[in-house]
Amino acid sequence: MVKKDANTDGSQKGTRIKVSDPKDQQEVHLVTGGGGFAGSWLGRRLADQGHLVRLIDVCAPVSALKEGMEFNQCDLTDRDAVVKLLRGVDCVYHLASYGMSGREQLNRKRIEAVNVGGTKNVIQGCLENDVTRLVYTSTYNTVFGGQKIENGDESLPYLPLDKHPDHYSRTKSIAEQTVLAADGSPTKGGKILHTCTVRLAAVYGPGETRHIPRIVGNLEAGLLAVTYERASLQDFLHVENLALAHELAGQGLTEEKKYIAAGQAYFISDDKPINTFTFFQPLIEGLGYTMPRLQIPLALVYFVAYLIEWLHFLVSPIYNFQPLLTRTEVYKVGVTHYFSIKKAQCDLGYTPMIQNDMSEVVQFYLKTGRVKRARTSTGLFYWIMNILIMLMFGSLIMSFIPIVK
Repeated sequence: MVKKDANTDGSQKGTRIKVSDPKDQQEVHLVTGGGGFAGSWLGRRLADQGHLVRLIDVCAPVSALKEGMEFNQCDLTDRDAVVKLLRGVDCVYHLASYGMSGREQLNRKRIEAVNVGGTKNVIQGCLENDVTRLVYTSTYNTVFGGQKIENGDESLPYLPLDKHPDHYSRTKSIAEQTVLAADGSPTKGGKILHTCTVRLAAVYGPGETRHIPRIVGNLEAGLLAVTYERASLQDFLHVENLALAHELAGQGLTEEKKYIAAGQAYFISDDKPINTFTFFQPLIEGLGYTMPRLQIPLALVYFVAYLIEWLHFLVSPIYNFQPLLTRTEVYKVGVTHYFSIKKAQCDLGYTPMIQNDMSEVVQFYLKTGRVKRARTSTGLFYWIMNILIMLMFGSLIMSFIPIVK
């Protein structure tokens, strides 16, 4: 039974969705970012394990709730709301973040508020409510900033904060270090908060809402015409593996597991490095498109991305377009970086259930009718608008170059 009702504590806005609880629930597990693709998937897995699951997010869940789950609308920057929603919680999985891709990467103020301020609010909520377990969802970018890394491990130092080319990665690094520093902190009621982080590779799966829709959209608009650095290797992470890793990390913070994960960071992936363009080839060809044959130098792509970012900064107040690519996205695709999962295997017992399998994703888009069709005017309009803006931007740059007489 699903119920929608107004919030009664005055701290939330929007609806509260609840599914009646099973009689045998013993623990309450809370997932921030629970309305999103990964958070919803994790929530359903936790519910299947017999836990009462509380999802919180600014947006409603992308999929239906199972028995034993509830959703509360909440902005992590609202400290009081976060503290109230953590009451009675046994374990927190902090997935919520902002600025991972697209135009979001360029909104520095919101990124800082959610990724750093929101994380501090979650930690404070844990301490005030005697929550003893906190699993933080982190990223490879805490140590990676465009340099080549092969089979890296957790002994790698954090990338210096001033070396991050994007604000998202910098704030995620700050947040991770803040979470790990909180490990062992006494709670208000005299208990101990144990924390750990899982550093994720690029997440995929049927219904993913960030990266794959942009790829499919670019295909439909005719914007995916070239590739670069086809020899580079990267990691990917199926959402089922993501959910498994989080569950195991939460268990690793218990007395039963001797708190083996406390204060630790873990790299999590499908454990099968592959070139990004090769990884997405089954999707591209499965939807009826042809893999681009033209390859261009990485340096040129990076320079174009740099110009696009500046272009967006200048014209976004008038035309807030979706950047075709950003510098961070360029080096994530074009530079080899993959990591060992041996520590997660040893400490947590993590073994990927799925490895680089795009078949479900292809079927997801085929069922929704996203197959190749004749080019529409939408793609042409996109090209014309962006070319015109880039020409204007180029003219602006040229105007600052002194004339040699």
